[in-house]
Amino acid sequence: MSLSRILTKKVLAVETPEGAGALVRRSIGSMTLKNLSPFLLLDHFHISQGAGFPDHPHRGQATVTYMLEGSSKHEDSAGHKGTIETGGVQWMCAGRGIIHAEMPVHEKNAPEPRGMQLWIDLPKQHKMVEPSYQELGPDEIPTAYPEGSDGPVKIKIISGKSHGVESPVRPLGGCWYFHTIFRDEASVFQDLPFGWTGFIYILKGAISIGSDPTRHEAFHTLVLSSDENQTGVSVTALEKGTEYVLIAGKPLDQTVFQYGPFVMTTREEIIGTLEDYRIGKNGFEKAHTWKSVIGNQ
Repeated sequence: MSLSRILTKKVLAVETPEGAGALVRRSIGSMTLKNLSPFLLLDHFHISQGAGFPDHPHRGQATVTYMLEGSSKHEDSAGHKGTIETGGVQWMCAGRGIIHAEMPVHEKNAPEPRGMQLWIDLPKQHKMVEPSYQELGPDEIPTAYPEGSDGPVKIKIISGKSHGVESPVRPLGGCWYFHTIFRDEASVFQDLPFGWTGFIYILKGAISIGSDPTRHEAFHTLVLSSDENQTGVSVTALEKGTEYVLIAGKPLDQTVFQYGPFVMTTREEIIGTLEDYRIGKNGFEKAHTWKSVIGNQ
């Protein structure tokens, strides 16, 4: 029997400036939603002309960039580079260390880049793995149609499985990531693994959760319960054109010590990471010699 999770916390992601020309709605990682293991950060970003994220390091987490509009270039110290187009995703496991740049593409008559960036904590046994990427272009992300291709809802499966359709992305630690799009008002039930942390971020329109008719509108993050007898979540779109992302992950039984882009499990590991970065070792060999093309134009 399908039994829906319920809402346990609701957070409005207020748009705030970040850097030069970037606007970010941050929910996870803000003071109102600091700890939601395994998730560290969720940003809904809008990048204006002249802004971007030039060369910077990471260690100990995975970063997932999903483009909703426009496109973004990326380049890293391991020689990997490319462009994430509208509807595409890059799943980067930073592991022991990498330096990379993320720069939006601004073209005439093209929409300004907007998207989602999610940071996921890595299980402590995987913190020092070699960096890796899993990338899917917009045509490579599988889609499920719970009521058929002519039905009111479609689900883009960035990772995990939904209604018999599965993504090829295999993240360390376990994470499901869906972009659900409603043509009309309708309801859908999504199965989720028992005990996993789950949340919804509303991109457009309005929804209700389970049997509770309360209306939840765009730019809110809805944290879901995770009782053992709850098999998934039932969501009802209250407007045509409603869209949201539903994300769930296996919570980690470990502490989080974070210093900017470095995420480890103890203070000593952070001190070691800063030393590795300072002298250029254990994944940071190119920290002081490599420069990206896109971040230094």
